[in-house]
Amino acid sequence: MDVLMLLLLVAATLAETNTGSCKDMLQGYMTGQLSSALGAYQVEALRREFKSFSDVIEKSINEFKENIKSEVKTNSGNSSVVYTRWGKKTCPLNAELVFSGLTGGSHFNHKGAAVEPLCLPRDPEWGMYTDGYDGDKNYVYGAEYETQTFKGNIKTVHNHDVPCAVCLVRRKSVVQMFPARKTCYKGWTLEYQGYLMAGYNDHAAGTAYTCIDSHPDTLHGGATNKDGKLFYLVEASCGSLKCPPYVAGRELVCAVCSKN
Repeated sequence: MDVLMLLLLVAATLAETNTGSCKDMLQGYMTGQLSSALGAYQVEALRREFKSFSDVIEKSINEFKENIKSEVKTNSGNSSVVYTRWGKKTCPLNAELVFSGLTGGSHFNHKGAAVEPLCLPRDPEWGMYTDGYDGDKNYVYGAEYETQTFKGNIKTVHNHDVPCAVCLVRRKSVVQMFPARKTCYKGWTLEYQGYLMAGYNDHAAGTAYTCIDSHPDTLHGGATNKDGKLFYLVEASCGSLKCPPYVAGRELVCAVCSKN
């Protein structure tokens, strides 16, 4: 703002000085008070003054634009974004671990289920409370992988409990999950890639599509089938979804990407 005010002050001062001089010259030439030779000289002087004035203004505007660009670049360099890496205990190398937690959410069979999963901390704090199930409440459960019909390392984590990690990335302004992609679009940086998962299509609870890391971790001692919030792989179903490019019954991948 200070730079802008200074530029406006300089422009106004130059305009006031040069405009008065130019106005006198032009008036004298137009009213015939000057000889033709002198008039030609004054016109040339007028042209030079106008050029000098416009050069100063152009230079000032360019300097102002550069200052604005530098300010924007500095501010964007200080920005950060936070995202959750589902299915992992750690963050990628370019990110800072805020905390490593437990994935939780509503029960798969509850009609009043909350849709979004939660990354719950391992060190919970409490406000006022009464112990025991004592009224009209909602509930949060742990989460399990339901991947027995797939293959590879994804199948091996079936019925295991799901970890999560909350990650901080500096010098980024946005993070986005792209379904059906395992790489990022031009100008974006890959944070992690995985498989798209959600609740089972015939369960009562509504769920959200979630990108589970392609090399999922598990929680120690969490291999027992206790249900809760469940993550199933997501397949393409052709019809209103165009096939090709999609393929009926093929599991969808996903990529989480960040951008400056």
